[in-house]
Amino acid sequence: MGGLIGRGILLLPAVLAAAAQDPAPVIVHARTPEGRVALLRLQFKKGLSVEGKALPRAFLAKGADLSGWVAFEALSPAGKRWALAALFPEDQWRREEVRHRIAHPDVESVWTLAALFTGHGQNYDKLMAENPELPEKLREGDTWRIPRSLLSGDLGGTGLRPDRSQPEDDLDDEARVAAYRGLLSFGEDAQGKFAAYRMRKGEALYSSVVIRFTDRVDPKGVNELAERIARRNGIADMRGIQPGQLIKIPTAYLADPFQAEGSSELAEEREIRAEVRRTVRVEAGPRLKGVRIVLDAGHGGVDPGAQANGLWESDFVYDITMRVRRLLEQETEAQVSSTIRYPGLGFKSRESIRTPSRAADILTSPPFAVDGESPSAVSVHLRWVLANDHFAAFRKAKGDAQKTLFLSFHADSLHPSARGSMIYVPGAALVPSTFALGGAKTRRVAEAKRSGRVAFTTREKLQGEARSRQFSEALLKALHKDRIPIHANRPIRNVIHRGRGKWVPAVIRYSTGATKALIEVANLTNEDDAENLRDPEFRERYAVAVVNAIRAYYRR
Repeated sequence: MGGLIGRGILLLPAVLAAAAQDPAPVIVHARTPEGRVALLRLQFKKGLSVEGKALPRAFLAKGADLSGWVAFEALSPAGKRWALAALFPEDQWRREEVRHRIAHPDVESVWTLAALFTGHGQNYDKLMAENPELPEKLREGDTWRIPRSLLSGDLGGTGLRPDRSQPEDDLDDEARVAAYRGLLSFGEDAQGKFAAYRMRKGEALYSSVVIRFTDRVDPKGVNELAERIARRNGIADMRGIQPGQLIKIPTAYLADPFQAEGSSELAEEREIRAEVRRTVRVEAGPRLKGVRIVLDAGHGGVDPGAQANGLWESDFVYDITMRVRRLLEQETEAQVSSTIRYPGLGFKSRESIRTPSRAADILTSPPFAVDGESPSAVSVHLRWVLANDHFAAFRKAKGDAQKTLFLSFHADSLHPSARGSMIYVPGAALVPSTFALGGAKTRRVAEAKRSGRVAFTTREKLQGEARSRQFSEALLKALHKDRIPIHANRPIRNVIHRGRGKWVPAVIRYSTGATKALIEVANLTNEDDAENLRDPEFRERYAVAVVNAIRAYYRR
């Protein structure tokens, strides 16, 4: 989310510099059983691929294409076993385990090993648990064990079966949070008050405790808090935690839904949940007649936003936003506007995104260039100002104020264990009663003069969070129906907690739309999410799911 929730602007050269630091790929020549020579390529964070033209058909999965480089995932079981043996000739394939010797520490990673040997990079925490004596930063010559229980079925292992020990995954947000709360017990010892949680099979301290029960999701915050909680519980090695182990979480770190009975935080959480249940949906029909929508694509111009795995936030979320805009304009009667426009692209989507766009304008009067001449906070504030101005004109023209929707699209850089979409709604407790935008940089912007001041009653704050939660539930259902990954644990959140601060992103904090949400499409630090975002078909599917969610939300 970069500039919208961070502390500054990331300039374009940072993207290029980050890409330049990636280590060179490992290239290996290997002979196939037919005697032909094929090239194998192991790339940093991108995995293994094989030159297709030299491969026998038996080495390809059904439907795989021989042209160009063939991804490891597109190989048959025989092809995968051959490729791994060729790339890692010193590995020992035993009956009960594979012993993998680290040969290329600059290019290999625990995630890569998990992807190649277990079938999915997301299993890296399980792989680390099997090798507690080895550091996560790989060292040449270290030997990693991959037991048969983790080894993928394609490689002769038993394959990891779906873990149904966490049935909360199938619940809606309110029921899921209630189920998580039911797993806690509360107490106090010499070190202070705590909530106690017993670890379940396959769980890790950073994901199943910190990310779930606190409001931390950024890598630094998650890792630091995991270390604090480990020390609080006398845990020397977080990878050695066993199922059933009791973890005491200091109450000071708990998110509002998990605070102790009698706390003001828990009372506010329950008040919001009751407001959600009381709030009646607004009917607009499948054509969304009478609905006013403003779409915002995060960052842009000289600000690329979050960066990881060779991707940057701005262009990719702009592309999804433009696809949502196109679908709404073609298939509905909703009035649709955008807050930002890339001059070189207009409102078009793209199949291929190769380099960061260098220019973007906030569509105020006159347009405000995101060119680095002003602090990033100025362009952030002008987005909600512009959206509020659109909503004010809509209400003045006798439009229904309850049919106003503001959506801001982003892609975050979180802890790599987090995968899938997350949605932020404006937490009522953190929305101010009044706010006025000031500063010389906005004085000549017409919309800032008309709509740069906001005021919210207590009722309006509650309604804003309640309606936004209702929309977010509709979006999660639409994403789930189309098998688009959703953040595990708590995909709907009403606060961002980084460092010592808690806040709501400005674009939704000051929005006067009846419903507003900041959508984190994907976690760029997660390699699977990054691969999805590269795919134009995924971006189109995501846009379709968003439009389906809007239709479902405006249907009682």
